[in-house]
Formats: sequence, C-alpha cells, structure tokens
Amino acid sequence: MAAFAAFEQAVMQATPPLGQALQHTPGVERWSCPDCGSPLAAQFDYLPTQIYVPLAIFDQIDALPPALHCHSDAAPHWLHIADNLPRHHGSARDSLNDASA
Repeated sequence: MAAFAAFEQAVMQATPPLGQALQHTPGVERWSCPDCGSPLAAQFDYLPTQIYVPLAIFDQIDALPPALHCHSDAAPHWLHIADNLPRHHGSARDSLNDASA
C-alpha cells in the first residue's frame, strides 16, 4: 500500500533537483534517489499537470491531509480507514484531472 501527495508539476520544486526520469512502463515517468533507489516522484500521462510524491519522504506528513482514496477496491480486507472521504475504484483519474483544472 502506498500513499502519495499530488502537486502541480509547474510549481513543484525539488532540492536537489529530481534529475532524469525513467520510464519502465509506457505513460509513467518515475524518479528515484540515485544513491539508494528509493522512489521520489512519479508522473502519469493521464494526469499531465500533476506529479506524485510518496508521503513517506516528508517530515511534515500531518500538513498533507488526504482528500480521497484511490483503488479502494484493491484494499486488503483487514484495512479499515475510518473517514468519510470519497473512495474510488481504480485511479480516480477523472476526479483528479477535474481537481487540477
């Protein structure tokens, strides 16, 4: 299971810069730490204005509350997240594209 924060790609700044993206899957660019290989960001062609950053790399995770749940149909049966946020089967790409428009 993974959790990500979405940012407008045009205004996101990374220090140090993310460097060269790799594309192992068509339509998905990924950036990783050149030293340890940890994932740093991803960009999907169906969400062209957004960049996704794993929450695990943030120190201030409490400043980034969730807005929705994607792929909720794939959650393990033992995972119970008690909130009233929208839950989407699959990627929720329509909602995410609408939010960035």
